[in-house]
Formats: sequence, C-alpha cells, structure tokens
Amino acid sequence: MAEVLERAGCEIDFRPDQTCCGQPAFNSGYPEEARRVADHFARVFDGAEYVVVPSGSCTSMLLHHGGAGSRAGEVAAMPPSRLSVYGAEAGNAAGSPARPPAPRIFEFSTFLTDVLKIDDVGASLDRVVTYHDSCHALRELKIKDAPRRLLSKVRGLRLAEMDAAEECCGFGGTFSVKFPDVSGAMARTKIESIERTGADTVVSIDSSCLMQLQGVLSRAGSKIRTMHLAEVLASR
Repeated sequence: MAEVLERAGCEIDFRPDQTCCGQPAFNSGYPEEARRVADHFARVFDGAEYVVVPSGSCTSMLLHHGGAGSRAGEVAAMPPSRLSVYGAEAGNAAGSPARPPAPRIFEFSTFLTDVLKIDDVGASLDRVVTYHDSCHALRELKIKDAPRRLLSKVRGLRLAEMDAAEECCGFGGTFSVKFPDVSGAMARTKIESIERTGADTVVSIDSSCLMQLQGVLSRAGSKIRTMHLAEVLASR
C-alpha cells in the first residue's frame, strides 16, 4: 500500500507504535480493553493529515465503533474512562485538554479514488481475477465501486465477477472459531462461486477474508490464489 501511495505522490509516515484498531476486543464483549486500544490509536495518530487503512474491517471499526472518526463511536459512548476521543469538545475524565480534530480516516481504495482522484496507478498484472466484497467494507462503508474501478485500469488483468460476490466468506473473526461448521460451509459456498468464474486469483480489500479463503483453497488443493488489492496495484 505504501508503495502505491508513494508512487501517487504521497508522503508516507508509518508510525511504528501503532497496534490493533480494537475490534477483536470490542466484538468479543471487552469494552474496557477496546477503550484502551482506541485511546492508544488516538495518541499514536495525533497530527496525521490522513490515516489510510488497508482493511475495510478496521476502517469500519475506527469510523463507526471506535470513536476515532466521530463522537458517535460506540467505544467513545461507553462510560467515561481513559479514552481521549478525536474531535471531542471536552477533555477526558481526568480533565486533560481535548485532542486536535480527527485525521480523516480512509480505506485504501476509496482514498485513491475519492481523495487523490485517481483510478489508474500504472499497475500491470496478467491474470484473471474475481473480486470478493468483504462484509464490513460493503455493508458498513458502502464500498463496492472503488476497488473495481482500480482493477479495471490494471493492464493485462481481466475481472470475472462471481455470482456470490457479496456473500460472506464465513470468517467473521471469532465467529469462525466459535462456529467452525457454519463458517466452513459458508466458505465452501464462496469457493464454489469463485471456481465458476474461471479466475486464477481472488482479490479483496480485507486480509482476514483472504486468509479464510486461502486456507480453504489450499486445503482443497486448488491452484487459485488470493491477493490483496494493494498487492495487485503495486504489480508491474
């Protein structure tokens, strides 16, 4: 992702103290742990003009649930604690000053198309690919067109749409651990749809989905491989 953004003229600042967005704890019912991670995120990314995220799932957590995108975040709405939320009008529970306005947080593909206003990054890849719409990106962020626009400009690439592009891959974080049979059945349905396209590569903007799909494909002995959109756009 950094390679593509630098090629597009951006100055990249990778902050090594960054950690998780807090979603695993939040989804598993640990609000205090999620709150501490959200607070850490706020501190680490203070002063950033933009935060660009190579994951629809993490972006959704930050914008809709983590309090990093607005005061409406669900973690921010929890009882006062250590959390210092971007854009807050008042200080935190300890009375410290409010943080500066939030940086604008974008998922990678929409940052390219909506902020930089580009859809051709000069990539080339001789493959037939199919695109998987990850649940958080599609349903919470309404991202559908941007990745496809970017793929359509990759030289040598042909996009073959699957008939179940919008169906869940079955990962769902801890869902795949707690309900392995259901998760596996959902993944197999998805793989069957992928195979019908004749594609040799599955592309998505969420690494968690790609991990789930690659695991099922590998265990089945399939030659189909997965790639993140950033990997495709960095190809020459």
